[in-house]
Amino acid sequence: MKERLIKKFDDEIQALDRELKLELPREIKRARELGDLRENAEYHAAKERQRLVETRISMLQKRVSEIHLLNTDRIPTDRVGFGSTIHVTENTGDKLVLQLVMPEDADAAKGMISTTSPIGRALLNKETGDSVTVITPGGIREFEIDRLYTMHDEAPE
Repeated sequence: MKERLIKKFDDEIQALDRELKLELPREIKRARELGDLRENAEYHAAKERQRLVETRISMLQKRVSEIHLLNTDRIPTDRVGFGSTIHVTENTGDKLVLQLVMPEDADAAKGMISTTSPIGRALLNKETGDSVTVITPGGIREFEIDRLYTMHDEAPE
């Protein structure tokens, strides 16, 4: 899990770095050739994109360093924690598979729930068989944990 996150961020950093060093300088040069920079929308858009890319690279590098420091030994082996895959049954009868991830990896449509979301916080430290009631922006939801795989287990993908 930890290595997968680092690789994902490193891949994005490399792509952004390529854009910053190769593509954006060409765009800025091309825009400069159009003349007056004060009223040159292409130039200003390229410079703004350059600032955004630099900021994103910096943020990703910070996250990578934080992940390197993550002590996976402190993540529970028998309860829900970061990286856990949780099979739940909602009180509606729907069966869901959720995975607790970092906020930037959250994608509710894919079942990737942030550890800081209402559902993620409610599931933390719960065990197989536990029931959880969560107040979400969409209303009250109830889940029962059917199966649990922690990041220490070989969870099926």
